[in-house]
Amino acid sequence: MNNTRKIFSMVLAMILALSLLVAGCGGAEKKPEAPKKAEAPKTQKLKIALVLPSTVDDMAWAQSMYEALKKMQSQSKDGIELAVSERMGKPVDAGAAIRQYATQGFDIIIAHGAQYQSVVKEIAPEFPKITFAYGTGFQSGPNIFAYDPQAQEGAYVMGILAAKMSKSKIVGIVGPVEAGDAIKYNKGFMMGVAAAGGDVKTRIAYTGSFNEIVKAGEIAKTHMDAGADFLTGSSQQAVGAIKAVAGKPGTYWLSTDMDQSMVAPDSVLASQVYNWEKVLTKILDLRKKGTVGGQHLTLSFADGMLELKYNPKLEGKIPQEAKAAVEKAKKDIAAGTLKIELPK
Repeated sequence: MNNTRKIFSMVLAMILALSLLVAGCGGAEKKPEAPKKAEAPKTQKLKIALVLPSTVDDMAWAQSMYEALKKMQSQSKDGIELAVSERMGKPVDAGAAIRQYATQGFDIIIAHGAQYQSVVKEIAPEFPKITFAYGTGFQSGPNIFAYDPQAQEGAYVMGILAAKMSKSKIVGIVGPVEAGDAIKYNKGFMMGVAAAGGDVKTRIAYTGSFNEIVKAGEIAKTHMDAGADFLTGSSQQAVGAIKAVAGKPGTYWLSTDMDQSMVAPDSVLASQVYNWEKVLTKILDLRKKGTVGGQHLTLSFADGMLELKYNPKLEGKIPQEAKAAVEKAKKDIAAGTLKIELPK
């Protein structure tokens, strides 16, 4: 019996010693892991759709807006998803594209043309959380921004430039249709020519469309055959007229929408440039603050959304007196002391 007790005591002592050894080797009690930081939700890309009457490389109205959006896309911190529909000259086709973008959940839909006003006003009320924008226009809506270049301002100063420099005393305008910023531009140009004095005559003809590139070239040739040595005009068809002017040395083109000197470096003397980035930035900022539409946004010299750019290659050909008159008019327009009131 005593031996059994002795053996039991020895076994118990060994078990106790072993347990203490295991406890010592196991180390200190593990500290609870710190909770992982919750990952911030990824910012959803802003989805913008652009509907164009022509193409993204038309060297005019459509390309100027497209390039502004592409630049903003490359600089965006949160990211912008951009979709583009080209050659939507017919409002019915544009309407189908606009509605499709709206049903796909795009945040902003830009219908870049005065001809889209009706379809935008028809579709926008069905999608109150989506921002719609169109121009040239002035009629806004609860979720519609209308952007409106004051094309007559740049046209006016370029009318002065043409009148001051014309040797033949005849200048020509190649117009698309009598609507939108085209009509404002043409009237502003004629007012500038008249203000400069010198008995310079202005001839104007319209193609009847924004896309008649060949016909625009033909009208430009007709103007030049009649003696015009300075020509101008707006819309995507202007490229046809510029190329016609480029074929006649000593004749110059004054452009609008964007800097078109790359089309004819030896013929495009100056350009009125629309700063679409500032307009788009304003729309995005307003939307972030909860304003999805309801405003008429103008582009002018005063707010820096219109710019006058001289072709560096040809700027030296401009007489100082002509340039001084242009710069004074531009400064006065920006200051509000000279208002270009269009005839009704």
